[in-house]
Amino acid sequence: MTVPLNELTIRPLTGPEELELFNRFPYLLNHEFPVDLQEGRRRAHWMWVALHGDRLIARLAWWSRAQDDHPFLLDVLDVVEDPDLDRVEVAEHLVRTAAAATFEEDAAWPEYLRFLPTGWNEDPAQRAMVQDLMKALERTGGSLLTERLRLEWRDGGPITVPGDRLRFREIESTEDILGLMTRALEGTLDAHDRSDLRHKSAAQVAADNFEDEFARYTTPRSWWRVATLPDGEPVGFVIPARNARNPIIAYVAVLPEHRGNGYIDDLLAEGGRVLREAGMDRIQAATDVGNRPMAQAFHRAGYDTTSAVITMVWNRPSLEHTS
Repeated sequence: MTVPLNELTIRPLTGPEELELFNRFPYLLNHEFPVDLQEGRRRAHWMWVALHGDRLIARLAWWSRAQDDHPFLLDVLDVVEDPDLDRVEVAEHLVRTAAAATFEEDAAWPEYLRFLPTGWNEDPAQRAMVQDLMKALERTGGSLLTERLRLEWRDGGPITVPGDRLRFREIESTEDILGLMTRALEGTLDAHDRSDLRHKSAAQVAADNFEDEFARYTTPRSWWRVATLPDGEPVGFVIPARNARNPIIAYVAVLPEHRGNGYIDDLLAEGGRVLREAGMDRIQAATDVGNRPMAQAFHRAGYDTTSAVITMVWNRPSLEHTS
């Protein structure tokens, strides 16, 4: 590497006034950073740069939920493409330096997300970049969990409506939805849930998912729908909501004993209907690439794939440099 690591200046941003420097890398999240800083989802001391003189060589940033005091995701990691640089070495050095200043020695690191254009793995430059960043994170103890698809329905797109096979009701209580979430975990294709189920009970995974995400939505729980047969037997549920930025289908599931009957199409249609009636002109969703039945259901419901997301996790960070 022509530019040695010890010649790089690695530091956090001094404040929002350095966003112009930070955003010299193009990325689909760049436009969100000013609002994220204002609303507490990012902190300047969680946004790091690696500089060689005045030249931006690499950058990194964590994101958090507004009510949290610690990072929730690592969602920005970029290194310039330059034959005089070892991109893997630079990325690893930046991650280790920033993490050492951010986390306690034995603390778990948040998962890493990389948002990518659809078809990224067919683009040699994109593929090489992703492979280099993943290799750098693997050296710190990270491993690939899954690749996800981000999907979106927009006003003017196809509108599906529920059929007449099912009835829909609101949830009766927190216990009602937790019971259904627990049952839905049997045979799940979701990589996060499958990973959690290796060391937690289904009831605990459902409770953690609820507390970590669904309980935090400020949109009405009256939007949430349980689908039943005419006799009242539940067959699945859908959670339409709005997160910090977007209307979403937060969760949709068919109970194991009712899978294979096409009920997922009715659930997605009902979730979309609820959000449209609330005035939403676009709806976002996500699912694992490996969950092909769910991806196909979203496409049938009029959703387009807008991007991909690589997710990596750390069981325990590796503190020693490897090469």
